[in-house]
Amino acid sequence: MKYMSLNELRETYLKFFEAKNHLVIESFPLVPKEDKSLLLINAGMAPLKPYFTGLKTPPSKRVTTCQKCIRTGDIDNVGKTSRHATFFEMLGNFSFGDYFKDEIIPWSWEFVTKVLDIPKDKLYVTIYLEDDEAFDIWVNKTDIDPNMIFRLGKEDNFWEIGQGPCGPCSEIHFDRGEGEIKTKEDFIEASENDRIVEFWNLVFTQFNKDENGVYNKLDHPNIDTGMGLERIATIMQGTENIFEIDSIKDILLQVATISKVTYGKEKNVDVSLRIIADHAKSVAFLIADGVLPSNEGRGYVLRRLLRRAARHGRLLGIKRTFINDIVEKVIENYGGAYKELIDKKEYINKVILLEEERFNETIDAGIDILKEYIQEFQKEGKTSLEGIKAFKLYDTFGFPLELTEEILNEKGLTVDVEGFNKEMELQRKRARGARNETNYMGSNSGILEGIDKDLNSNFVGYKRFKDTSKVLLLIKGEENVSTLKAGESGIILVESTPFYAEMGGQVGDQGIIENDFFKADVYDCKKNISGKIMHFVNVINGEVSINDVVNLELNHKRRKAICRNHTATHLLHEALKRVLGNHIAQSGSYVDEDKLRFDFTHFEGVTWTQIKEVEMLVNEKIMEAFKVTTEEMTIKEAKDTGAIALFEDKYKENVRVVSIESFSKELCGGTHVNNSGEIGLFKILSESGVASGIRRVEAITGFKSIDYLENKEMRLKESSSILKCSEKDLIVKINSNIEELKDKEKEIYQLKSELAKGLEDEMLNDVKDVFGFKIITSELQNMDSNELREIADKLRNKIQNSLIVLASSKENKVNLVAMASKDAVSKGVHCGKIIKKAATIAGGGGGGRPDMAEAGGKNIEKIKEALESVEETLKELIK
Repeated sequence: MKYMSLNELRETYLKFFEAKNHLVIESFPLVPKEDKSLLLINAGMAPLKPYFTGLKTPPSKRVTTCQKCIRTGDIDNVGKTSRHATFFEMLGNFSFGDYFKDEIIPWSWEFVTKVLDIPKDKLYVTIYLEDDEAFDIWVNKTDIDPNMIFRLGKEDNFWEIGQGPCGPCSEIHFDRGEGEIKTKEDFIEASENDRIVEFWNLVFTQFNKDENGVYNKLDHPNIDTGMGLERIATIMQGTENIFEIDSIKDILLQVATISKVTYGKEKNVDVSLRIIADHAKSVAFLIADGVLPSNEGRGYVLRRLLRRAARHGRLLGIKRTFINDIVEKVIENYGGAYKELIDKKEYINKVILLEEERFNETIDAGIDILKEYIQEFQKEGKTSLEGIKAFKLYDTFGFPLELTEEILNEKGLTVDVEGFNKEMELQRKRARGARNETNYMGSNSGILEGIDKDLNSNFVGYKRFKDTSKVLLLIKGEENVSTLKAGESGIILVESTPFYAEMGGQVGDQGIIENDFFKADVYDCKKNISGKIMHFVNVINGEVSINDVVNLELNHKRRKAICRNHTATHLLHEALKRVLGNHIAQSGSYVDEDKLRFDFTHFEGVTWTQIKEVEMLVNEKIMEAFKVTTEEMTIKEAKDTGAIALFEDKYKENVRVVSIESFSKELCGGTHVNNSGEIGLFKILSESGVASGIRRVEAITGFKSIDYLENKEMRLKESSSILKCSEKDLIVKINSNIEELKDKEKEIYQLKSELAKGLEDEMLNDVKDVFGFKIITSELQNMDSNELREIADKLRNKIQNSLIVLASSKENKVNLVAMASKDAVSKGVHCGKIIKKAATIAGGGGGGRPDMAEAGGKNIEKIKEALESVEETLKELIK
């Protein structure tokens, strides 16, 4: 057995299966594209589910991949055990109805014993108890010792999750120890003691389990294998745990260098080093795949990992932001296999730095809140912090439970962990509820996803707006039907169509489908998961049947407006990169006939000057009347030409690249103008933030821009007419009027002050002595709460041991204000309680502090009664 690095193992595995006629495909992103049951990709086969179910046609019947995965279910064990990690890579080879056990079993043995050169006497195999077929193949098609094969039950060697595809599996294990293992019981005991380690699982998907629990044989069984890259690396490198294999240890030692500690000397230090190394990997890959920190969903996973790593940095004595330094090592070790890490390095660093700085601020705030909690429950004679408060610290400030426990333990206090876990479970249930729960293969996907994948539905609408075709399928509700009649709504599939189906942010086309006997309005057009183009229709008259020949014509004017906006989106994308920087990346878009919306990664507001610069650059390129060209090429050719893309369709044989001369080049399946000059005019309407690190630009083009400017001009003329000045003098006139208003307001204020002074003098003459307090209660005319506060404050400052309660009505609303001097408050006066009672009488509500409170009401006729309640409330307070 020879030493092999992590990167060598990955490449060796993929090349081995490529030589067995497998298509090597890159790892799918960690964010599932179409699987709503998953928050993040957590298994090697997860992105391939549509191929197993037949919802999509695979790019090849034989596929091999190294899939990046994230699992956080066991996050509390990361760093404490030898094998738990949040980020891991899963090697796999897959057969979609092609080869089966006869091929994969000998291939797996060949790879393990000949390519990896693992000694055969160190290898054990398990099979499902009843899988005689697998046993015979192992014995007859490999040279394994039959005594090293053990039959295990369903729990260990049968793969199934509820209904759907399932089947027996065969696992390959490595023996770390010495001494012969003769019986199944010896094998199980050695496995439980971690002497024997399973590293490759071969799943034979040969049954479909129905709702009655019956296992029906599949006509075309599949192969799904998974080998943990980190786990096989520990075997090949002779390490005790995954944190000591080459690529990961290199990252871990970088953490040790920064924190000035030594790995392997102290258990708690080692745990922190491992957690930081693992989380830094997860963080880098999540951000590279478009996840940003937030308080929910995937963003919450990222934030939790980032903050957990930062917190363990503090435990190691690191006082500054440091995670970017660790991520440098992650990119150095993994960038060769995952180019997105290198391409987005600047962006990854920016996101991490901002989040770590934010956490450093919030963790200090969290500690202050915790101190307040401690003071509160110690005053009550308690020794334990409530679980709900510990969870609030965790959820609001990213304050880990173990940090709360640590601080409390130092003071001889505890935390209600059970209560915390209860709140955490409630949050998990909310998160699960926000996702659609489906079974393993997503078979509960409805009639639209169950459309026969062999039905051909071709798009011919890049160059033409009309077409004649044959009806292939009609759907009404959740049923396939033979006809659709006048007044009914449904879905029509045809052999070929000029209608663009919603995709890539561009809305679906609208128009008409008709023949001599019927007419239907197409109000939307979408694709199902397998790419079939579905026309959503309302039948206007007549009826249509399967196999009818129909004429399809989309709304020309609407399509042209959409094309203008879509091409303008490409120009905008490039303009943003040139003005704001190369870190700009698309984070979503929407294009319809009225406007375009473009979301992009950026970490601060775009200035008005930058907006104008972007807008001018786009309009320059429109006026240069650049030719817009499209060409089909392989994904590799598209990347080599520098085309910008999310590359969501990276497993298609050919992709479509849209070029606007030398200015912009993007992979895009949408519809576009032929020449940038057709866009006419581009106008940005708004720029705003929509999420942490995500900005949004909304803009219009063509006739919408003209309408917008005409409306602006009309409002300008109306304003000039109202102010009786020319348009060029409008600003001067507005400023003049503002100054005049300010002067008038000053005069009004002076008059009100003089009036208020007279009122103050009058009220000072009406002071009552009640229960030893100097009280003024008065109803004033047409004053708002600000004016009442100002008068009450002046009166309070002139009288010792005073309580002032003033009321007024303005614009059919009651305003109430109460103020008390410090000496009055010390004797039991509480303005908040006094005002609350008065406001209730006046048909409103309010409250405040002991020394000042205000309220509102709606019953003006009750003001006198409200003021009369003051003395009664005061009496209750000082009993």
